[in-house]
Amino acid sequence: MSFGKLYGYVGNSRSGTALAIAKHDGLDVEVVKTGNGVFPDEYLALFPHKKIPAFFGADGLILNETIAISIYIASQNEKTTLLGKTKGEYALILRWLSFSNSEAAIALTKWWKPLVGREPYNKKGVEKAEREYEAFASIYEKYLTSHTFLAGERFSIADLFSAYLLSHGFKNVFGTAWREAHPATTRWFTTVINQPIYLNYSGPFKFIDEPVKYVPPKKEEKPKKEAVPKKEAALKNDEEEEDKPAPKPKHALEALGPAKLPLDAWKRQYSNEDTRPVALPWFWENYDPEEYSLWKVAYKYNDELTLTFMTANLIGGFFNRLQASTKYLFGAAVVYGENNNNGVLGAFVVRGQDFKPAFEVAPDWESYEFTKLDASKPEDKALVEDLWAWDQPIIVDGVSREVTDGKVFK
Repeated sequence: MSFGKLYGYVGNSRSGTALAIAKHDGLDVEVVKTGNGVFPDEYLALFPHKKIPAFFGADGLILNETIAISIYIASQNEKTTLLGKTKGEYALILRWLSFSNSEAAIALTKWWKPLVGREPYNKKGVEKAEREYEAFASIYEKYLTSHTFLAGERFSIADLFSAYLLSHGFKNVFGTAWREAHPATTRWFTTVINQPIYLNYSGPFKFIDEPVKYVPPKKEEKPKKEAVPKKEAALKNDEEEEDKPAPKPKHALEALGPAKLPLDAWKRQYSNEDTRPVALPWFWENYDPEEYSLWKVAYKYNDELTLTFMTANLIGGFFNRLQASTKYLFGAAVVYGENNNNGVLGAFVVRGQDFKPAFEVAPDWESYEFTKLDASKPEDKALVEDLWAWDQPIIVDGVSREVTDGKVFK
């Protein structure tokens, strides 16, 4: 009989603990692939905030937050030792669950994700993240030097949960040199991944020798020019020179030519006038759908976002990489929600009818979903106004979400 459904995906570290325990204890938990842009209708009806993992029990219980789900599934086995023997051990378990999930894993994410292309890469930012994570690594190392496990001297859910979260480090950045510098943490992690509950679900773990290195996206190779035969070249003095081809446009949208109303005029209005009473009416009065188009821009991986200031930095990095399209683009993107439950949504006006030429100048443009808006529809017009004004909550998937931060591209 099915115990319930877990919305997430195999390989997601925050789903691993619950699924490993369920398999170990013989609980039939169905995994419904969710996240990374995939959100089934049944999931959205239960969890409109789009956070994973999420759990829907056969008895109707609705749970989100990875720690709550993991503890609930572990508690189904009345003989489990994963939750400690005393109240003190249980308190220690909660302490390490919280620390690993809310502190260490978030810091580690800022280190490894840019290296593998999951977040925008900035060399100084990655180096800073590595230094910042070391502060958390030293806490584990100091504690584990004198303790076999995290909560007392027996294996618990705190070890399993923390190991799944830190596995990203061991898979990507904790090479041989790092492990030699952190022997207690490495010994602990090796012990945990060889426990049957981990091994039977995730299989053998392979350590890396060297940390992954950032590899920039390959640039498209320009076609090689065909060699001109010497005899033909020698005839150039006897023949009229052919007209030289027109120089290649510096930007794909340059071919559209100047618009009747340059975006600069709108940008001045937006910068110098009150947004709702003056600037927005001016925009709608002068907006020409023949020359421009409107687009909703949504980040695809909201389930991976953590602190709101980090999400705002993500938008800032994206905007920096869009600078080549400044002449052809205007928009704003907001951070909605709160820490560990937030998302990115923006609205842009683009020269022409296709978003791609304006946005593909940024290497990470494919991390966003683009939806064309119709200014004649009241709901689309209202969305643009809300995302450019920032003076009231926005509606996301039918839910009102507070605007926490935002940035303007102009």
